[in-house]
Amino acid sequence: MNSSQFPVLSSRKNQNQTVLRWMKFNVVGGIGIVVQLTMLAVFRSVLRLDYLVATGLAVEIAVIHNFLWHERFTWRDRRAAGPRQSLARFVKFNLSNGAVSIAGNLLLMRALVGEFGFNYVVANVVAIVICSLVNFLLGDRFVFDDPVRRMERRGA
Repeated sequence: MNSSQFPVLSSRKNQNQTVLRWMKFNVVGGIGIVVQLTMLAVFRSVLRLDYLVATGLAVEIAVIHNFLWHERFTWRDRRAAGPRQSLARFVKFNLSNGAVSIAGNLLLMRALVGEFGFNYVVANVVAIVICSLVNFLLGDRFVFDDPVRRMERRGA
């Protein structure tokens, strides 16, 4: 029985690396929350946009911010081979993390604000927290994955 057959039994080094990466992910995400909430406030309170339009725009700005920092900080040990791979990762990040963030935020905002009368900022924080775990897994296993790690997980 080895760790490639049972990923749950991965080495202590891999577990520590995952915990450290999760902490980095949350630092970037925390800053991204500030970016998102700031933009939400500007779009909603200053520009008087509809709360759903304001949410979508604020989320996309935070997604772009987070991608740039994740590539350079959270997953810096998995550097892109060049600009094309970086662009491909950006597209994958937007299609995965961006889609989860935008769809999750819009659906949760609609439910929490539209149906239950929550304050839009409180509802947005709840939506961000709920989407974060899925986004970490997508980033680690899809966007910033590398062929060596994929083969190790498959037991090759």
